[in-house]
Amino acid sequence: MEKALRVYGGVLRLVRQLPKDTRPYYAKYARENFVNYRDVDANDPKALEELFHRAYNHSPPTEKTYSVDQSAADKLKDICFA
Repeated sequence: MEKALRVYGGVLRLVRQLPKDTRPYYAKYARENFVNYRDVDANDPKALEELFHRAYNHSPPTEKTYSVDQSAADKLKDICFA
């Protein structure tokens, strides 16, 4: 659970770097995705690992589109793949 919250926080930090008019959309998208997977078994490391990889893999297109600071993306990568 702690790692999931850290991943969610990392995603939201990336969202805060986006242009102001796009932030609500991406913040809502991130929240909906985390809520959709809240029933995943917390004791299944493989399922959690797949979700964390998915969270990271969905963020790079946003980074490239909006020129987000790469250090924030690197921090999210470190959290997701730790």
